[in-house]
Amino acid sequence: MKSAVETLNPTRVKLTVEVPYEELKPSLDAAYQSIGSQIQVPGFRKGRVPSRIIDQRVGRGAVLQEAVNEALPQFYGQAVEENKVRPIGQPEVDVTEVPAEDGQELKFTVEVDVRPEVTLPDLEGIGVEVDEAQASDEDVAERLTALQQRFGTLKGVERPVEQGDFVSIDLNATLGDEEIDSVNGVSYEVGSGTMLDGLDDALLGMSAGESKTFTGPLAGGEHEGQDAEVAVTVQSVKVRELPELDDDFAQLASEFDTLEELRADVTRQAEQAKRFEQGVQARDKVLDHLLDSVDVPVPDGVVEAEVHSHLEGEDRLEDEEHRAEVQENTRRALKAQFLLDAIVEQEEISVEQGELIEYLVMSAQQYGMDPNQFAQAIDQQGQVPSMVAEVARRKALASVLEKAKVVDTAGNPVDLNEVTDTDETDEALEDVAGEPEGEEPVADATEEQPEPAQA
Repeated sequence: MKSAVETLNPTRVKLTVEVPYEELKPSLDAAYQSIGSQIQVPGFRKGRVPSRIIDQRVGRGAVLQEAVNEALPQFYGQAVEENKVRPIGQPEVDVTEVPAEDGQELKFTVEVDVRPEVTLPDLEGIGVEVDEAQASDEDVAERLTALQQRFGTLKGVERPVEQGDFVSIDLNATLGDEEIDSVNGVSYEVGSGTMLDGLDDALLGMSAGESKTFTGPLAGGEHEGQDAEVAVTVQSVKVRELPELDDDFAQLASEFDTLEELRADVTRQAEQAKRFEQGVQARDKVLDHLLDSVDVPVPDGVVEAEVHSHLEGEDRLEDEEHRAEVQENTRRALKAQFLLDAIVEQEEISVEQGELIEYLVMSAQQYGMDPNQFAQAIDQQGQVPSMVAEVARRKALASVLEKAKVVDTAGNPVDLNEVTDTDETDEALEDVAGEPEGEEPVADATEEQPEPAQA
């Protein structure tokens, strides 16, 4: 087999392949065998029909089509390997010549998107600036209030509903004359926005025993998104009473004996959180610096395919404004993939089994799944290589971050390794190594090498 590659642009190539008859003949023989076992010819046993008879009955074209379809993936893969092509996306195949007679060659071309070549800059000492790791009085007060709320109690009040109240309500949703859903005695925090759109506005000012009807979109089921008429009845109104901030509360809510000790520990936690935020900021700014300073061409076909799949899943194919937003995020995320993959190769970064398991467990928790079931699902879907690639990218970004020169806005050097080894720290470090904030995840385009479609 002979093959050649032509670069059409930085992210797309054209392969030209010529296959001698001798190399295609095993596939032709298999096609004759397959077709011969499916047809009945008087005077011949099934599977023993001569090829010339099959040509007369079904036509040599049908045999060639089956043979070429069976052989194309193999020859395509061989051409990819010979020319060191790294394809992504769906290849476009054009069969230009088939062996109409014995001895003639099979010729075809393939256009396919490929991973771009990335020229990396110096990765040593990239300078980034982050916020100071100082916890304000407001930060400490917010954490103390959250702790108080965990130990708060609900007390009934006889007044109209206000923002932040806890209510017990009955809901009944109808579309026309059809009752869609009905629930009784549901507890809800007014203003949380965790139920129907329009519910918070309807509840404000209502008193226990009162009912009201409003129109709002349904949040789930087969009628999701449709405007329904919703009747809400308030059964009771309660407020959350917080315990006093004193030594007794410190002993109730922590291992400390005094409020002063508790406040000092909460302050330490708030400062620790600020240091975690510094790590996230540094990670994002290092990646932004690389993306801004490196030219990484992205295949338009891969972008469009991912955007279409994303919008189709959301049933928003006609939303042009959202399409533009998804397109921009997808292009940036793919650019980051290619960039980090180049760092993985340059730095010869590998992934240990323990690192992969740790990432799988973390991902399973995010999806609320059992880690073993999640791992089995990933394996069945053939997504393990993508997982390995993602872990490698995280390590690549972390390796650049380790070399970066990080200072805060006051000019003080920031050592991201000063964080102590706690569960909270582990969670934060996972965040530091994770996806940049604000990015929509995209499918891993770099591991995919699909077979060509049938001719």
